[in-house]
Amino acid sequence: MAYKVAVVGATGNVGREMLDILAERRFPVSEVVALASSRSIGAEVSFGDRILKCKALDSYDFSDTDICLMSAGGSVAKEWAPRIGAQGCVVIDNSSAWRMDPEVPLVVPEVNAGAAAGFAKKNIIANPNCSTAQLVVALKPLHEAATIKRVVVSTYQSVSGAGKEGMDELFAQTRSVFVSDPVEAKKFPKRIAFNLIPHIDVFMEDGFTKEEWKMVAETKKILDPKIKLVATCVRVPVFIGHSEAVNIEFEKPISADEARDILREAPGLLVIDKREAGGYITPHEAAGEDATYVSRIREDPTVDNGLVLWCVSDNLRKGAALNAVQIAETLMNRKLLTPKQKAA
Repeated sequence: MAYKVAVVGATGNVGREMLDILAERRFPVSEVVALASSRSIGAEVSFGDRILKCKALDSYDFSDTDICLMSAGGSVAKEWAPRIGAQGCVVIDNSSAWRMDPEVPLVVPEVNAGAAAGFAKKNIIANPNCSTAQLVVALKPLHEAATIKRVVVSTYQSVSGAGKEGMDELFAQTRSVFVSDPVEAKKFPKRIAFNLIPHIDVFMEDGFTKEEWKMVAETKKILDPKIKLVATCVRVPVFIGHSEAVNIEFEKPISADEARDILREAPGLLVIDKREAGGYITPHEAAGEDATYVSRIREDPTVDNGLVLWCVSDNLRKGAALNAVQIAETLMNRKLLTPKQKAA
């Protein structure tokens, strides 16, 4: 079976990654269509060894398309996902627009692949926030082993999480510092070059940011509503790759050695944990890789049944594009979606 796939937001960072990953993983496609806003009509993007020219989203007919991978922002997703779904095309959306809708599954295939079957209510499946995706991949096997009560997580999130504008701003500001030019902040509220910004997304009334709230709400929806979680999300001057320092409190005893063995056997994870200089993974090394990496696994002496670990992943891949393609693979492998057009 082969599927006709459309990628909305094909000219953006995540859209390009979606096209690359579809080709890399040899997803069975009968045709791939690159879609973007009207101002990007004719823009060229790569799909494997082919070049695709972008078409306009607002004039595209989805009636013969099976899967739409969407990475075009919340407002576009809110308007277009229901329209596309109504034409019988399954939307896998990377924005936050549909994540907390009770009729839309929020899926990380290594964690809750079975939830994907619920897509039929609206023909929409949501991708979680990039910081949530890697976290739940690491938490899931530990939760099954010892039942997580509470998580305290501090994130170190790369500028690519803010799109191409974020990456361009870090580059421009870094150059300005080196040549002693004025440093101008446009995308971020403060200078990001050689700095940290403890602020991602908008502030809420309780003092947390929307990014921090997303991690709480999405972890509960994907993994377990009983888990208590608190997050502090920080933007760091790294181009690609999100890192997380994670403190976990369990109901049952679990040692660092037991956790290490469990995580080594878990899907989507690679444990790199040598207690020596360089015996851990950094975002630079995770960039371009599919795995979620776990390092620095150790017992927390300040609480009963506590562990501490370091978690790193490429936010453009597992945090967005790869997860979306894995959801499409789940629909295919579980025979939840039949192509509209039979192969000749």
